Amino acid sequence: MPHVIVKAWPGRTEAQKHKLADAITREVMAILGYGEESVSVAFEEIEANRWKDDVYVPDIQKRPEILIKKPGYRM
Repeated sequence: MPHVIVKAWPGRTEAQKHKLADAITREVMAILGYGEESVSVAFEEIEANRWKDDVYVPDIQKRPEILIKKPGYRM
């Protein structure tokens, strides 16, 4: 039951979020072999001034063992 959480700065439209969720769902189904009913996608908006504390440190810096694609920036 894959659950994908997208964390991004605010400013994306609902249409963009839904388009991304649809694309993620399609790819999860195609690559991992799950049915659509098994996939869920969330979109969490994180303010730019909170990015380091709420995302970079806990999700990227402190969990490198689960990070599949590293960002091209450092904080």
